[in-house]
Amino acid sequence: MTDTAAVPDPFSVDLERFHGPLDLLLHLIRNQDVDIFDIPISRITEQFLAAIRNVDRLELERAGEFLELAATLVRIKAQMLFPRRGDDEEAEDPRADLVRRLLEYEHFRDAARVMERAERERARMYGRGFVEARPAPRLADLPLHTEWDEVWTAIRLLGERLNAPETIHHVRGREVKMEDKMHEILAMLDRSRRVEFAEVVAPWGTRIHAVASLLACLELAKRSVVEVRQTAPFAALWIYRAKAESQP
Repeated sequence: MTDTAAVPDPFSVDLERFHGPLDLLLHLIRNQDVDIFDIPISRITEQFLAAIRNVDRLELERAGEFLELAATLVRIKAQMLFPRRGDDEEAEDPRADLVRRLLEYEHFRDAARVMERAERERARMYGRGFVEARPAPRLADLPLHTEWDEVWTAIRLLGERLNAPETIHHVRGREVKMEDKMHEILAMLDRSRRVEFAEVVAPWGTRIHAVASLLACLELAKRSVVEVRQTAPFAALWIYRAKAESQP
């Protein structure tokens, strides 16, 4: 009686070492030297299903990803078994979308591996936080080549600028005195019990007069000559004679 060695199951894989279902599927395809543009979908589907038979050991979210791709493979397998009608000869291959996903995943996976190797190599050579010193930019040592005509033109233009008449315009705005605004406000209060601030500014309509009028109101209020009231934020601003001021 001869002992027969147990043949290891080629599809008994550790799903934990794969980053996802696409990683597992790409592993099955590349390990068998299968043309990714002509995937034998029936054989690959059976191998994929055999590989994930212990998928219940994974976390729920990861298991769902593997089962979703398994369902996609089964659907593609069924579509491949259906006979095509004559007008469907040029229809897209059911495997085309899966091939695009695999190629895209492989591209980014290989790029990530290259970056990981570069990071490990850098960590082996340099400590954490090392910043390579950049050399200072070096200006090219070019000989100065100037024609005499260029020098003479520059001197002539410089002389013209030095001899040009200096024209300076002094523009001075009209002065607005706060004292004048204070007299205006008090004169308006002599004619009326209260005055809205907008009425004080309206005859002038300029920013400088508005600022001067506001400062005049604040100064009169500080001297307890007037009272400034407002019923709500951004409401109209009213100016009254102070009670002590209005009494004889």
